[in-house]
Amino acid sequence: MGATAGGLALHLSGASDRPDKATASGPGSTASLDLAARSAGVEKVLAARAEAVRLNKPAAFLANVDPGNKSLVARQELLFSNLRQFGFASLRYEQLREQFDQTLVDKYGPSTYLVAVAMTYQIKGIDPQPVRTMLGYTFTEKPGGGWMLVSDTDLDHLLPRGSHQEAWDIGEVLVKRAPRVLVVVERGQTRLADSLLAKAGSAVKAVSKSWPGGWTGSGVVIALDDKVVRGADYTLPMNAEDALAMATWVYRTLPGEVSGTGERADSYVVINPRNRSKVDARTLAHEFTHVATAPYGPYAPRWLVEGAATYVEFLPMDGATNLALDNYRREVRTKYLAKAKSLPADNLFFQNSTSSYPLSWLAVDYLFTKYGGTEVGTLYQEMAALGSTQAERNRIMLEHVGITETTLFQALRAAAA
Repeated sequence: MGATAGGLALHLSGASDRPDKATASGPGSTASLDLAARSAGVEKVLAARAEAVRLNKPAAFLANVDPGNKSLVARQELLFSNLRQFGFASLRYEQLREQFDQTLVDKYGPSTYLVAVAMTYQIKGIDPQPVRTMLGYTFTEKPGGGWMLVSDTDLDHLLPRGSHQEAWDIGEVLVKRAPRVLVVVERGQTRLADSLLAKAGSAVKAVSKSWPGGWTGSGVVIALDDKVVRGADYTLPMNAEDALAMATWVYRTLPGEVSGTGERADSYVVINPRNRSKVDARTLAHEFTHVATAPYGPYAPRWLVEGAATYVEFLPMDGATNLALDNYRREVRTKYLAKAKSLPADNLFFQNSTSSYPLSWLAVDYLFTKYGGTEVGTLYQEMAALGSTQAERNRIMLEHVGITETTLFQALRAAAA
């Protein structure tokens, strides 16, 4: 298994791949540690915390948290309150590889155990399968035996972006549900939650109806005041002002466990707090199309990914005025296609987003019209799974629709003429 961002390796921690006894390293550490006993002791703490969430036992969740660290206790109390609102069908914590930091040994003592932890969970009615996120805990041995959590932030700077900083980790939240929809907002923002539930409900129905083969998944919408949540970073200039929302990957296996990028299971949508008032059912239908296609894989060309999402976004749906697509098609041909020399390239897509999105929609609109939804859906799945090179993309497109990306662009020009 490889290392992830920050050099954090995601191997299991325990006695299976190391001696049963070892001497703690570092100038301040001379105690002999029974690594198997330590692993078992920490495992017991983690299992008790997961059970406490499932059974609504806050005292048990906090039982092994350092009582002298008031800020840590407060954060853990809030975390428990947040976790309880999500309604987990399953939840467990698993130790990954230990990390060593001499400054933390100096701070907490020779028994300091800094470890990355995988949280495997399944939100009832939302996640189609168990998924994983990552956190970092620091434990020390209690004087009378057992292990105590002394910090939950020491590893944050090393954890890979996108598989950390979940909605329940950030402030006090309110979680509301509707069929196939879960919305997360700041505590007290009931009106916003209700509005997003209604819009998300329309969007889920639209994607279910319009995506080839149907979609039976669910939509998670996170609308918090924080600008960095999961894989969404709205402090970046390219996202800060213009982006409305972003589908962020949810992992079946974490980055570094099986592959460097991780294996995707689903996506949760994170709304840009600056543009919250602009998000409507069509915006969410666009993002939920990304959610529906996320399990296919990461390799589909950007024009197909965004073109498909925009195609569904523009179709008729409940609670949204129908769009004049014939007029829009003519506008795209005159305003953007006439000046373009090819389909939008992956590496330039967002630099030229004003033209990239309309051109991508036009290409996918052409494919749906000429070849039908079933063929486009199959094409998308294979491109996403196998289209890691231009040669593979060409092969897949020739196999399914008899043209390449280059000839598709030529066909768009011919249709416009």
